[in-house]
Amino acid sequence: MYCQLNCLFYANTPEIRKGRDVNFQLEFGATCVTAEKARSYYNYLLMATPNFSSVRALIFDLDGTLIDSKLDLIRSVNAMLAEMGREQLHEDTISGYIGHGAPQLVGQALGNSATEAERERALKFFLAYYENHKMDSTCAYPGVPEALKRLAEFPMAILTNKPVHISVRILEALGLTKYFRAVYGGNSFETKKPDPVGAKTILREFGAAPAEALLIGDSEVDVQTARNAGTLAATVNYGFGAHDRAAHPADIYLDRLTDLVPLLGNHP
Repeated sequence: MYCQLNCLFYANTPEIRKGRDVNFQLEFGATCVTAEKARSYYNYLLMATPNFSSVRALIFDLDGTLIDSKLDLIRSVNAMLAEMGREQLHEDTISGYIGHGAPQLVGQALGNSATEAERERALKFFLAYYENHKMDSTCAYPGVPEALKRLAEFPMAILTNKPVHISVRILEALGLTKYFRAVYGGNSFETKKPDPVGAKTILREFGAAPAEALLIGDSEVDVQTARNAGTLAATVNYGFGAHDRAAHPADIYLDRLTDLVPLLGNHP
């Protein structure tokens, strides 16, 4: 058994990140590590098994990877559409829009006919409604808390296109903040995933080379981010993000997040 110090850092704008005053949180926790049989499978397009032995830093997507937030997001989008006098959309349609950040989610739900003023009003309503309903149905996927506990010796970060403060509050509600040294959201940088600026920032803060990092997500946006940043890419099979696997294959696919434990070992 070991005891680890975890420092959570998060910022919602580049100005805050560059300033002297930052939001941070310290937590202590004891973690027992055990082994488990691997259930993951590798990208069939690769000629050889990817080498994960050099991985010493982990970057996680949030929605569809660590948390099942699909229903709360869908209900919030449809509430926004009702507020705007629009017809509600099927959940599969909305699900396909998730992953690029709130502005694009709202914009796609409204359609091309919406004016800029309508988009702004709709986004404001959506964010307020979702803030109040973000934990109605949202929960961690099975195996996620266990996997994070077993991987706690690795430096880990969240990189999501969801607004950062909502992301942090969800992680806090689920008791997961203690595992992450950094949490970055869609409003933490001037650009969102798949732009690699967030991943590169995390690598720089962790002192890790791109080849020493693994980005875990559920969508092609996450794979594209990994490729753009030069890291390895893992995709979970249970998420709800859109993913053309032929066009954007990951290096490995995971049935459960706990599959990472035997793949990476207990420590970097």
